[in-house]
Amino acid sequence: MPRATSRKTRALPAPVPTPELLALVARRFRVLADPVRLRILHAFGDEELTVGQVIERTELPQATVSKHLQVLHAAGFLSRRKDGLFAYYELADEDVLRLCQMVCGRLANEAAEVRKLFTIR
Repeated sequence: MPRATSRKTRALPAPVPTPELLALVARRFRVLADPVRLRILHAFGDEELTVGQVIERTELPQATVSKHLQVLHAAGFLSRRKDGLFAYYELADEDVLRLCQMVCGRLANEAAEVRKLFTIR
């Protein structure tokens, strides 16, 4: 009779990225390293928004929103379509929000661990 094992199955290791690929990844992370851009990305959820709607949701000035929307679009985080006088933006891929949630979750866990150090028993 075969014995049950408690080993976890592991996914195959990802190929080692080239220096060129790592440079591209670093460029995308630099785009995300701006709190204003993260705020704008979180304004979308799963909706398509005009520049005016982004301004309303973020309470940021129009010039700031327009500049950051261009950067996010150029980096591939947002898609854009024009309809008459309006430009409509939406998340090109919701993975960017999942990445944010992962980092926020990790920060919350770290904060909980630090709080434990200061708890008087």
